[in-house]
Amino acid sequence: MKEALTLVHRFGAHPDSRCWFVAWSPNGTLLASCGGDKAVRIWGREGDSWVCKSVLQDGHQRTVRKVAWSPCGNYLASASFDATTCIWKKKNDDFESLTVLEGHENEVKCVAWAPSGNLLATCSRDKSVWVWEVDEEDEYECVTVVNSHTQDVKHVAWHPNQELLASASYDNNICIYKEEDDDWECRATLQGHTSTVWSLCFDATGQRMASCSDDRTVKIWKEFPSESGDLSWKCVCTLSGYHGRTVYDVAWCRLTGALATACGDDGVRIFKEDVPAGSDEPVFSLVAQETKAHSQDVNCVSWNPKEAGLLASCSDNGEIAIWRFKDD
Repeated sequence: MKEALTLVHRFGAHPDSRCWFVAWSPNGTLLASCGGDKAVRIWGREGDSWVCKSVLQDGHQRTVRKVAWSPCGNYLASASFDATTCIWKKKNDDFESLTVLEGHENEVKCVAWAPSGNLLATCSRDKSVWVWEVDEEDEYECVTVVNSHTQDVKHVAWHPNQELLASASYDNNICIYKEEDDDWECRATLQGHTSTVWSLCFDATGQRMASCSDDRTVKIWKEFPSESGDLSWKCVCTLSGYHGRTVYDVAWCRLTGALATACGDDGVRIFKEDVPAGSDEPVFSLVAQETKAHSQDVNCVSWNPKEAGLLASCSDNGEIAIWRFKDD
């Protein structure tokens, strides 16, 4: 392996609790984290170290599972096991609670903003995916509740340049939704994983999607044109044999095309695509790995959107690590 994954900085983020998720702000200057301590923390770089700029607490009664920045960077959404999603608005250098979205029956597992910033998706252990519309007065209204999964929905992700939504579930399936006559419908169900699908992400073009699972594999799905106009996604590649335990997260770098994974075997791995001549099937190779990236399960990996090769990871031990991936 010519490429290297180098540790830049490691710090305790959520003391005495798990750090579940990290998300970079759209301009890449801030990192939001959330954890079992019911708090959201905002981190910024000062010199060679990372410091906590603000702590958003009192928004949730239980674990905060995921955080998501709005495309403009002025809002932050946090999804919690207390069945609510909190919307925070940036005010000067701090954030204030703007509104709380209620309606899910139990734990909200993920929240994601559409590229337009006008739509928000949430998903829950109650097996449903909700789509919310945001107006200019910062009012949020649920416009659709979709029940296409038969189990806990773990993750939602929006297509980078279309209003297309994907969800991953404990039922081993991925669903893809599109709006039809003011209603969101499941237009494709992707089957292939043999256990819980924990996370998924699109590449920069949105023509491909990566998913990761409890079955220890990562699958690459590609969109194919369909005569009927329905959405047709097919698995074109499976990465297996690399991960010792559940793969909890996958992140596709939109600047370099590198694919990072977070695994229950404490490892962080980076894959890059080889493009064989005349082949439609992509081949991904493991180009860098840190087998003991953290002392416990790695829950999330996130590429900085502006600085190529800068990667954040977080763990059950409450720590965040910042890595630099150099592609020779």
